[in-house]
Amino acid sequence: MPEFNRRNFLVGSSVLGALGVLGAAGVTWDELHHRAATTPLAAGSGVLVLLTLYGGNDGINTVIPYADNAYHAARPELSYQPEEVLRLDEQLGLNPAMKGFAQLWQQRNLAIVRGVGYPRPDHSHFRSMDIWQTAAPDEPVNSGWIGRWLDATGGDPIRAVSIGPVLPQLAIGAKYTAAALDPASAPLSADMTAALSGLATVDPHDSAAQALVCAGYGADEAVLQAFSKVEPPAKSPDNPLQAQLDLVGTCIKAGVPTQVYSVSLGGFDTHADERRTQEQLLGRLDTAVSGFLADMATHPRGRDVVLLAYSEFGRRVAANASQGTDHGTAGPVFVAGAPIRGGFYGDEPSLTDLDNGDLKSTVDFRDVYHELLHKVVATDPGPAVGQGRRDIGLMA
Repeated sequence: MPEFNRRNFLVGSSVLGALGVLGAAGVTWDELHHRAATTPLAAGSGVLVLLTLYGGNDGINTVIPYADNAYHAARPELSYQPEEVLRLDEQLGLNPAMKGFAQLWQQRNLAIVRGVGYPRPDHSHFRSMDIWQTAAPDEPVNSGWIGRWLDATGGDPIRAVSIGPVLPQLAIGAKYTAAALDPASAPLSADMTAALSGLATVDPHDSAAQALVCAGYGADEAVLQAFSKVEPPAKSPDNPLQAQLDLVGTCIKAGVPTQVYSVSLGGFDTHADERRTQEQLLGRLDTAVSGFLADMATHPRGRDVVLLAYSEFGRRVAANASQGTDHGTAGPVFVAGAPIRGGFYGDEPSLTDLDNGDLKSTVDFRDVYHELLHKVVATDPGPAVGQGRRDIGLMA
């Protein structure tokens, strides 16, 4: 194999950067051979799509308690009137920007888990997102919950794929990490692809360090092979979440053997002028998710797809002086897809029995993860979310 001098290493690093494929270092050549020999994802295998809403989405103005006078009193200029919401029942309605979600609700393909949070909530974006992505509220840990699933079940680099330039904490394990694919990356030339293949070739004279680097190139080559059947969408839409979900949908229909995908949408930190900003963001969320699930409904593999949408915390009940809301605690999460039993889960938090102005959570987020791992990924949830958790009945 080529000598790994500094120049070659730097050239190789630029290859990986151009690919936008990171995080698979440490996979051995034997594992890559095994990966290359695997068949597409078996029919009937569940596929989980994790959608992170960065910034702390205001759940109260997403699933709106329009019939509660305490809601209107706490937000006199930020609240939605009963005639504005998309009614789910006699108490709650969706934000008017979420017409696609309302249709999913009517089709019984949308579950809304109310009051989701964790003990001793933290108002820091960084710490709270760390808690959600590591599923470890008690103390900081280095591994994410999907990363621990990878650790417990093997080292195939594409069982979990993060769409985007940054690998989220949830996808990082102690031994293995998910692959990352950046849809904005330019495709490689034939020469560069050949160079990558050469860099991945094992030589018995390699040092341990050289072998590790070689394994990393090989893992990335395995990812490329898996995605070689994937034709990217003809035109990237203006909605960044839609672009990510378009790619996920293309991968699912192509049979890429990935069971967990991670996508994201940011901008939900709405301390000022919240109503206009949040409606725009929820509109993007609504268009992307409802379009993705409608596309999945047309394909046999789509029957096995479940999407979870969550944020690191909700907002405080009362509006602030800037027509926005500040960092809060519990909020709703959405779980959608054909296998889901639509409806409400968990108790709606009180708007008057508060914890220093914040909602009191009624559902631990780890119970949602527990059921998704158990029923969608078909694995033992224990290594990822710990013992003592339970399903909450989202799926039959």
